Amino acid sequence: MRRKFVAGNWKMNTSFQSAQSLAREVASAVAASNPAVDVAVCPPFPFLWPVQQVLVGSPVALGGQNAYHEKSGAFTGETSLDMLIDVGCQWVILGHSERRQFFGETDASINRKIAASVERGLGVIFCIGEVLEDRQAGRTETVLETQLAGGLAGFTATQLQKMVIAYEPVWAIGTGVTASPEQAESAHAFIRNWIAMHIDASLATALRIQYGGSVKPENAKEILSQPNVDGALVGGASLKSDQFLGIISAAAELARV
Repeated sequence: MRRKFVAGNWKMNTSFQSAQSLAREVASAVAASNPAVDVAVCPPFPFLWPVQQVLVGSPVALGGQNAYHEKSGAFTGETSLDMLIDVGCQWVILGHSERRQFFGETDASINRKIAASVERGLGVIFCIGEVLEDRQAGRTETVLETQLAGGLAGFTATQLQKMVIAYEPVWAIGTGVTASPEQAESAHAFIRNWIAMHIDASLATALRIQYGGSVKPENAKEILSQPNVDGALVGGASLKSDQFLGIISAAAELARV
């Protein structure tokens, strides 16, 4: 059985103080309840180190929201994977739809970032998903296949063992609209089958696929109970400890079944 993984993407939110406070509340509750679920938080870059200091000794992992593929150099404003590792990150989110939409990231550039992450042994949360226009036109699987093929081109199953895929329908991110459990399951099953057919069947079986898109405590259990949904990449709800912990609790209940 694949272990559930719930990660919080704080995006461009929190302050020094609120980031530490939020991390402390999450770490304390997760340590006390010891759920059979993996948990990570991904703060903005300036707060990675102070949040890491709060998480020391806790079961909550630290992740970055993005990274550049080069090791170092004259790349003003960028953050390298080695820098993320140096401040204690175990995960990095790559290919998020907001990076694609607002910053022009392509499947090719995301592929280079994944390659660099694989080389450095950092766990990757690789995001894919369709916009509303594609969903309405019946192009969801075509979009997912294009993003999978481009982002994962050239990799072997061994290289991708530390990868997690996050399926995030763009039309459900931050909108309050959530994909139905059936829609989420259908997309997740397609992703798993694609990995089996094009990379490796064993990898596909072990691969964890998170759902992201307006996940809340109220809908988490129904979504996470789907056979191919192995966790959640949580946006807005991860900024409130009670909501984020509610989602973790829903995942933990399913893990005990």
